[in-house]
Amino acid sequence: MTGRAHSASVVQDDGVTIGPPRTPTEVFEAERPRLTGLAYRMLGTVGDAEDVVQTAWLRWRSVRPGEADRPAAWLTTVTTRIALDQLRAARRRRETYVGPWLPEPLVVDGRRGPLGPEDSVELSESLRLGFLTVLDQLTPVERAVFLLADVFAVPFAEIGGTVGKSEAACRQIASRARRRVRRPGERRDPGADRAVVDALMVALASGDIDRVLAHLAPDAVCVSDGGATRKAARRPVVGAPRVARFLVNLTRRVAGSVEIREATVNGDAGAVISIDGSVDLVTAFEVEGDRVVAVRLIRNPDKLAHVDDQVAMR
Repeated sequence: MTGRAHSASVVQDDGVTIGPPRTPTEVFEAERPRLTGLAYRMLGTVGDAEDVVQTAWLRWRSVRPGEADRPAAWLTTVTTRIALDQLRAARRRRETYVGPWLPEPLVVDGRRGPLGPEDSVELSESLRLGFLTVLDQLTPVERAVFLLADVFAVPFAEIGGTVGKSEAACRQIASRARRRVRRPGERRDPGADRAVVDALMVALASGDIDRVLAHLAPDAVCVSDGGATRKAARRPVVGAPRVARFLVNLTRRVAGSVEIREATVNGDAGAVISIDGSVDLVTAFEVEGDRVVAVRLIRNPDKLAHVDDQVAMR
C-alpha cells in the first residue's frame, strides 16, 4: 500500500510519507518540554512553570481546527504571555521576600533534567542559577524578549507580536538586555567542576579555614535563600575569607543524621543535604578554573518540596 492511498498518512508533494497526522494532544505533548523550559526560565519556579503550561494546554484545547497553522509558534506566544502575567505578580511579591531570592533548584543526576532535554549550550547553560539570578535584573518584557531571541531563537517579528512591541523595538530591547546580562558561556567539563567541588567539601569537613580558602576564588560570593522560615544569611557574603568562615560555621552547626548526595543543580556541580531523612539544603557551586567563585544555598522548604522526586542516588 502506498503512502498516498493510506488515509492515516501525510504525504508531501514529492511523495515522501512523513507519518500520520498528530492529534492536538500529541502536538502539545511534543512541545511541552520546551514550553516548560521557557516558563521556568521566565519564573524561576517549577510549580509556577507547570501551572503556566497547564493553562496554555487548556487554551490549546479550545483552538478550532485551522486557527493555529503553526502550533509551536502559537504555543510559544501563549505560554510567554501567561508567564509574563505571572512574573509581574511574582515581582511584586518578591519585594517583601525575606533575604535573597534564588530560583527553585532543578536537581538531577545526569545530563537530562525534569524540563526535557537541554542539548544545546544556550539551553543547558541558561538554566544555571547564576544566569537566572542575573535575569532578575531585567524587566518582565526585557526578560521575555531576551530569552525568546537569544536562548530559544524566536524571530523578532514573532517576538514583537508576543509582547505587543514592534520588531524594531524588540531588537532594541534585546540589545539593551544583552548589555546587562552576560550570555551563557561555553559548557564546562562536569568532571572537572565536580573535582573542584569535592575538594572544597572535604576541606569544609576538616574545618580548616586555610584549606577552604585554597579552593575559593578571592572574590567568591555566597548567597543563601532561607525564605521567612529557615535561617540563612540575609545578605550575600562577599570575599573568600568571609565565605570560608560562613561555610565552615554552617558545617559545624549541622547536627543529627546527615546524608550528603552529590547532584547536578541547574547544570552546576552541587549537593543535596538531608538531616534526619529530610532535605534541608540544596547547594550549587559555580566554578571557574580550579576555584569556586559562587556558592548558592537554598533552604526555603517551599523550594525543596520536589527535590526528592528529582534526585537519584549516584
